[in-house]
Amino acid sequence: MMERPFVEIDRASMRYGGAHGTLALRDLTLAVNKGEFVAVVGPSGCGKSTLMRLVTGLWPVSSGSVIVDGREVDRPLSIAGMAFQNPTLLPWRDILDNVMLPFEVVAPRENRGRVARLENERKCMELLAKVGLGGFERKSPWQLSGGMQQRASLCRALVHEPKLLMLDEPFGALDVFTREDLWQVLQTLWMDRRPTVILVTHDLREAAFLADRVVIMSARPGRVIVERAIDLPRPRTLAMTYSAEFQSIARDLREHIDEARQGGDLAHAI
Repeated sequence: MMERPFVEIDRASMRYGGAHGTLALRDLTLAVNKGEFVAVVGPSGCGKSTLMRLVTGLWPVSSGSVIVDGREVDRPLSIAGMAFQNPTLLPWRDILDNVMLPFEVVAPRENRGRVARLENERKCMELLAKVGLGGFERKSPWQLSGGMQQRASLCRALVHEPKLLMLDEPFGALDVFTREDLWQVLQTLWMDRRPTVILVTHDLREAAFLADRVVIMSARPGRVIVERAIDLPRPRTLAMTYSAEFQSIARDLREHIDEARQGGDLAHAI
């Protein structure tokens, strides 16, 4: 018997502004398996970020259904970690206390007391060291570079060991060298912990480097029109991005994006 997908989106539609408002998503269907890393790409305004909000329960669907871990999503998920294009670190907290924040939000009763605090600090310190931020725990966010702040943001999203990790263009504001460095950091964290990941990105190289599968959305109203498996071995290296195979994958994704921008209706898997 096949295991049920961890994320199941069935003909989900989302309209803003009432019955005559903007239709952002229309009949979007997508399944993501437990532990899978899926990247979502598409033309600007196709509803990628809207999809993220529906899956995490921040917004309700207008029609259709969203099921995560066997339960219909009708409220914000406590099993999800999130990271965005801007690190959104709290400026009045140092890096350690920023990374500790999920323990105060998710099951705060279980995380009260000195013993729990010390154990949670240990988890945070280990994770910060793993991403190269050992020794920066008591620095303020403004004392860190943009790439270092984004590393801290990834730690905050992962420290409470969420079953689902939602990433909304987390590296979009960074220079190409920092971005590529963080691809490797994220790959390592995912391979160590194996959460289910949905990554929204405009960077096709990023999608091909990180994902098991790339999902391409149509122009608004968004829906899935192409799914592309990425069969490259792991761990992936930056050297692989210069290979003919990787370049072929990126070129293929680009062609489908161009067709999506022109309103092409391709709905299929490749």
